[in-house]
Amino acid sequence: MKLPFFRRSAQRAAPHSGQSEKAAHILLGRAGEEAAAALLQRAGFTLLDRNWRQGRLELDMVCRDGEELVFVEVKTRRSDGYGGPAAAVTPGKQRVLTRAAQAWLAAHDAWQSPCRFDVVCLLRHGDTFSAEHYPHAFDFSPALDSGHASWQPW
Repeated sequence: MKLPFFRRSAQRAAPHSGQSEKAAHILLGRAGEEAAAALLQRAGFTLLDRNWRQGRLELDMVCRDGEELVFVEVKTRRSDGYGGPAAAVTPGKQRVLTRAAQAWLAAHDAWQSPCRFDVVCLLRHGDTFSAEHYPHAFDFSPALDSGHASWQPW
């Protein structure tokens, strides 16, 4: 199933008023990533990397699903206002994730592996989450073309 296309809403949430709200936001994100990891592992995925970084690029999770490498973006929200979690995976965000995936593939010499991008969207309901998993959420396969991508120096 493809990720529904959303544009960011022109409306913005009120600015955060303090450190406690920022800490709550970080804790919510971590709890969402834990829930997403559990969901994917129950589905048979093997977790290879979490919160992998190179410079400003980051991948929430890198998994293996059978023969495929899966780059997973996790979006967690308290509500589905402002378009819900999927609204944050804009075309611009998809391009950044693609660059991060290219960096991961180069760092691990894994260009021969088939790849895909999945998105896991979570909404918090008290102490639980509802989750929606979008396999093959977006396609940037030309950019991940077995080591022949134009950005590579060789």
